[in-house]
Amino acid sequence: MNETAGVRFRRLHRPQVITDELPERRHKGSGTYSGKVFQVTLLSLGGFLLLPLLLLLLILESPIQPEVFSLKDPPLMQGCWEPNLKLREAQRLFEDQVIGPESIANIGDVLFTGTADGKILKLTGRRIHTVARLGRPPCGSKEDESSCGRPLGIRLGPNGTLFVADAYLGVFEVNPTTGEATRLVAGGQVVAGRKLSFINDVAVTQDGKKLYFTDSSSRWQRRDYMQLIMEATADGRVLEFDTETRELAVIMENLRFPNGIQLLLTRICAVAETTMARIRRVHVAGLNKGGMDTFIDNLPGFPDNIRPSSSGGYWVAMSAVRPNPGFSMLDFLSQRPWIKKLIFKLFSQEVLMKFVPRYSLVAEIHDGGICSRSFHDPNGQVVAYVSEAHEHDGSLYLGSFRSPYVAKLDLHSA
Repeated sequence: MNETAGVRFRRLHRPQVITDELPERRHKGSGTYSGKVFQVTLLSLGGFLLLPLLLLLLILESPIQPEVFSLKDPPLMQGCWEPNLKLREAQRLFEDQVIGPESIANIGDVLFTGTADGKILKLTGRRIHTVARLGRPPCGSKEDESSCGRPLGIRLGPNGTLFVADAYLGVFEVNPTTGEATRLVAGGQVVAGRKLSFINDVAVTQDGKKLYFTDSSSRWQRRDYMQLIMEATADGRVLEFDTETRELAVIMENLRFPNGIQLLLTRICAVAETTMARIRRVHVAGLNKGGMDTFIDNLPGFPDNIRPSSSGGYWVAMSAVRPNPGFSMLDFLSQRPWIKKLIFKLFSQEVLMKFVPRYSLVAEIHDGGICSRSFHDPNGQVVAYVSEAHEHDGSLYLGSFRSPYVAKLDLHSA
């Protein structure tokens, strides 16, 4: 009986072992419940914070009204477009002494350029001399730019004077010796029902009787160029100014960001249509005046200024590319205007610029849209934000709309 009782005693204690686990199970159940409460609280708080933000995004009006447009698939970066590091062989000149030397002209070995502080500068040897100031100080901020002036395209005329396109103030003729500046076309005026809001580049005929210039937009100014690129509205124009009669006329309109302009022949101008990654041929005289066709289409980058090369071609500068293979953000967004609107509700132009990959590309293009050679600087390590390639005496002088230097590339060694 004692053995039986002992067995019974052990069996009676087995439930106690199970009973001892019950507090742990109750504790686990309590933990799960607390976790659920925490999750619900966190989600509620997140929703409470996000809801006003979403409502704000819906209520806020986007500063841009982008249009849908299509680009062809970017060309493969091979052959003439094969990436290289040749632009990194360039030498920086006047570093931290000039800001945004967009365009360059020369008289002999003396260089002239316009800078972000509204000045026309003469660069000779290691010296910098201010030839003229088109606007008035203060300068240096986005708000001051329209009164300070922003000289962009610059050309040497047949009489030794400089023709300068200022984004805000107009088109000027500047005497490089005396500094006297004569305004030929006033910026901001209404021409054929549209305002001259963003004068960009200028070309002059050999006899100096006609000027052709681009007005990149009637809606956006230069300081809002990112909005112009993203909105992609076709409100840009090419205009003609007669220096004898003082008549101003529209030659071509409905272009998407017309930028650099270059006379190919006496009757035809090449015009960089930046947003569309192509260069158009605009007939500016003769029976076909006002007509347009394509010089080169589907470039691997977005063209800026166009300048002649010594071999009979044209140098085209591009500060952003459409990599293939790779991913082009602007190509992707061209079909998605709602994303563009959202981006500009959230970020400023200054913030967006930080997300634009830097890649400088300069190509020599010949008639028929044939690329003969190209120079690259991936990531813009030496030459950044390139806007123009001006050839002189065996070298390319590289302008920039943003960088604090002029770069010089020896074509004999490149």
